[in-house]
Amino acid sequence: MRPVDTGGESDARLVLRARDGDRAAYETLVRRYLGSAYAVALAELADRGDAEDAVQDAFITALERLDDCRDPAAFGGWLRRIVRNRARSVRRRERIRDTEPLEHAGRAHSTRDPGRDLDRSEVRRRLESALATLSDVQRRVVLMHDLEGYRHREIAVELDIPEGTVRSHLFFARRALREQLGDAEQRGRNDG
Repeated sequence: MRPVDTGGESDARLVLRARDGDRAAYETLVRRYLGSAYAVALAELADRGDAEDAVQDAFITALERLDDCRDPAAFGGWLRRIVRNRARSVRRRERIRDTEPLEHAGRAHSTRDPGRDLDRSEVRRRLESALATLSDVQRRVVLMHDLEGYRHREIAVELDIPEGTVRSHLFFARRALREQLGDAEQRGRNDG
């Protein structure tokens, strides 16, 4: 996702203001890059909660290390590297754990239309399950392109792979997702 327009002030100027203790300037940077940071974390982790944790940690780290940002105009790329590193740390930590994730028993449920909520929950579950079957790089490419709106060239730069390879990964990822989701839909019809 390209940065959200949160005013005409440049990243470089906002970074300089934030370095001087201007909290509003840093909040503007957070709003500007929250979507792209989340996309990077989700592509690495494929779990929404873990991705949100990684993004939050990354923004805190970025604030603490703002003086280390050598090129304030390139804040977005610098931040995405921090996000990617935090997400990889979360993934390593999760591999170490032997326990299964706890079910979220206390989730708030909408009472407006339980059937629709159930359908959405099932679609989300099926999509997350299908995404989990992709390779890491395919998952990153499809989420960055289809969810966050990155262009092929931008993904190539971000993942440090050739643009043609990005296109190939996107093609095969989409095909695999269509097959996975189509198979699940067909099973659902046969079961019903």
